[in-house]
Amino acid sequence: MPTSVGRVNPQEAHAMMRRTPGAVLLDVRSRVEFDYVGHPPGALHVAWKEFPNWEIDPHFAGRVRAALKEHGIADPEGTPIFAICRSGHRSLAAAEELARHGFRALYNVEEGFEGDKDAAGHRNTVNGWRVRGLPWEQT
Repeated sequence: MPTSVGRVNPQEAHAMMRRTPGAVLLDVRSRVEFDYVGHPPGALHVAWKEFPNWEIDPHFAGRVRAALKEHGIADPEGTPIFAICRSGHRSLAAAEELARHGFRALYNVEEGFEGDKDAAGHRNTVNGWRVRGLPWEQT
């Protein structure tokens, strides 16, 4: 039976990661979003879906496992992982997929990096990692 995915807002995720040695912030957005929109410092990037087809990567869990091992993490399945995307929807699906592959300490960052749309259909105004004033950078 897969582990359930915890749900935390950006402030809770940031505080929990600071208190949890070895915790990983996994950014599952596309490469373009990660590089040009920005990302939290130190986030590990493994895309759940990628432009132009936006199809789920069937090797996602294996790529996450390999990326964690490349970063010196001996127990990828037991490492606390906080998944983030633009709004919290892709990251939830990605975290649920990791749970199906044996990962046990999973959290979805609700609101994501850019947050929900406002009345005019724009992001980065209502909520999300950036609006909450948490650290971020562009590469």
